[in-house]
Amino acid sequence: MKKLCHYISEYMGVLVLLTAVLTFIFPGVFSHVPPKVINYLLGVIMFGMGLTLNLRDFKIVFTRPKDVIAGCLAQFTVMPLLAWVLTRVFSLDEALALGVVLVGCCPGGTASNVITYLAKGDLALSVGMTGVSTLLAPLLTPLLTWALAGKTIDVDVASMFLSILWVVILPIVAGLLVKWLWPSFTRHTTDYLPAVSSLAIVIIVAVVISANAPRLMTGGLLIALVVVLHNLCGLGLGYLVAHLLRLSEPKKRAISIEVGMQNSGLATSLATIHFAAYPLATIPGAFFSVWHNISGALLAYLYRRQRG
Repeated sequence: MKKLCHYISEYMGVLVLLTAVLTFIFPGVFSHVPPKVINYLLGVIMFGMGLTLNLRDFKIVFTRPKDVIAGCLAQFTVMPLLAWVLTRVFSLDEALALGVVLVGCCPGGTASNVITYLAKGDLALSVGMTGVSTLLAPLLTPLLTWALAGKTIDVDVASMFLSILWVVILPIVAGLLVKWLWPSFTRHTTDYLPAVSSLAIVIIVAVVISANAPRLMTGGLLIALVVVLHNLCGLGLGYLVAHLLRLSEPKKRAISIEVGMQNSGLATSLATIHFAAYPLATIPGAFFSVWHNISGALLAYLYRRQRG
């Protein structure tokens, strides 16, 4: 069983890519699965992460806040500006450009924590960045969207905070408690956790593609190219920023992933609510929701094969 779990986690990127292709061809297979299942799966993964963490991991984040601050600054500068540049380079129409900029102006999502964990990055730093960027989002997301796209939006801070609380914080705390109360049980389960997380990511990708298949087919190759470039450049520039700050390899990986992976679900939701006059504005968020899970899984695979 341990050997099977090792292969599942080791080749997660291949599994995710294969699942993405098959689900796109046969979207009806997962069409009956409600999107809310994604939150439950993320919660399970976060619980598993809690089993691998210690309180001292989070103490380091709060005693050295410069890493979190630097990462968040990179996220709210690199991704919005990249989005703006790409919309100009590819001359996107107003609706698609608005959607791309909105994705770039959103905070990090919970998927970034999962990928950081699988990539053997600094999970505590990743969770800290997600929390801080989410708290900053009600101010920065509308401000940056207005500055770069000329459109105004309202961000529901209470809803975002509760989402992070239920999907990220509470499951991790539960995992920490289980590890403290039943250390023997925890030691016997940790070998299986990466495989469980990998399979959860595979299911999440399948559900996301199934739910967004019509929009993905509507979007076309151009918006897919823009989304891919946006994500890959964000991942690369995030790593570069961390490298210039001379951070450790686990911190470089965390900041790279946190900067490159946006809360695209939030972007899609905001576009649906506030830009009803621009229905195509939801397409970039839908593409990003699919692609960043694929690229994240592949990146985690590459990071895990490196030393550091």
